[in-house]
Amino acid sequence: MTSALLEDLKWRGLIYQQTDEEGLETLLNKEQVSLYCGADPTADSLHIGHLLPMLTLRRFQEYGHRPIVLIGGGTGMVGDPSGKSEERVLQTEEQVEKNVQGISKQMHKLFEFGTDQGAILVNNKDWLEQISLISFLRDYGKHVGINYLLGKDSIQTRLENGISFTEFTYTILQAIDFGHLNKEHNCKLQIGGSDQWGNITSGIELMRRMYGDRESYGLTIPLVVKADGKKFGKSEGGSVWLDADKTSPYEFYQFWINTKDDDVIKFLKYFTFLSKEEIDKLQQSLEEAPHLREAQKALAENVTEFIHGKAALEDAQRISAALFSGDLKALSAQELKEGFKDVPQVELSHATTNIVEAIVESGISSSKRQAREDVTNGAIYINGERQQDVNYELTTEDKIDNAFAIIRRGKKKYFMVNFK
Repeated sequence: MTSALLEDLKWRGLIYQQTDEEGLETLLNKEQVSLYCGADPTADSLHIGHLLPMLTLRRFQEYGHRPIVLIGGGTGMVGDPSGKSEERVLQTEEQVEKNVQGISKQMHKLFEFGTDQGAILVNNKDWLEQISLISFLRDYGKHVGINYLLGKDSIQTRLENGISFTEFTYTILQAIDFGHLNKEHNCKLQIGGSDQWGNITSGIELMRRMYGDRESYGLTIPLVVKADGKKFGKSEGGSVWLDADKTSPYEFYQFWINTKDDDVIKFLKYFTFLSKEEIDKLQQSLEEAPHLREAQKALAENVTEFIHGKAALEDAQRISAALFSGDLKALSAQELKEGFKDVPQVELSHATTNIVEAIVESGISSSKRQAREDVTNGAIYINGERQQDVNYELTTEDKIDNAFAIIRRGKKKYFMVNFK
């Protein structure tokens, strides 16, 4: 009988490679399985490019298995060569520890801890730093062939530009992790992104050589690629972070709701826990009434609530609705800063308060003549309200929360204007 979990993963398109499909299927049908996925602390927050493997790990928990979440406080000191064309810049031990703490907090939002199937949070620094150089060479290095490592894609792709011995050993360190978790927590499965295949199979091979035929499996998840071939996980402002201080819930919500029609069903399967029936209905809506954007709304709502909570989702929706309707005075200055993070910000000179002079100095209109035409033609809005009086003077009452005014020309050209 096929495992219901594996059927769901296949339907969602989440399985890229497996070391032993039949063996894993038998195991999942037989017992509760402990499995792990790791993340190195390269920053103090994960971004959405890291999200898919962790959500896949959470899916195992939903089906009654026990996830082990590994934060690479040890491997993060070395640097994974996978997916990189050049050496990483080494971080200080203090920075790595700060990053470990930040990511650990985020994991408590993604997983349930403290129950029979509760996730276990581990840091590989706890065991890797106990290994001396002599022990590393004798107990582990002796079991790993250089030719074997050279055959790994993560290392092979770096040979032309060069790879340090430090990063060359990364695969061995991650292999040690799998063996440690197998012995200490009966962990039988490692999952990760497709770029981790070499590291995963190295762990299985090292276990076989050191401990004999201990039951162990590997599964990788495909790289997330958008339909247009562009890299997933970036917005105009850069990476989309899980940390609300780096990417506000509003910006996070907007990233997902702006998903293209060609990608949205795939992303619903990847990033939400909606059932096949629910996603099939959204696909039907997309085909029959794409203008309603019900699939995009469901995607944005589900992922935002899962990462940031219901209250943050409601705030993001309220900000979105106010910006769409033009009712800017309903929002606080902080909310407007989130909504207009990427618009030009202008500081007017002390004497400039006339609307015509203000929009010329701000660069909203190209000349006084053009500015007068824009005002009289109804193209200028102050905080969402049309202003057609060329003699209008900006006052402190036009400032939102006594901070700034939002001036708009036409439908889409916004400026955040500061004045005294």
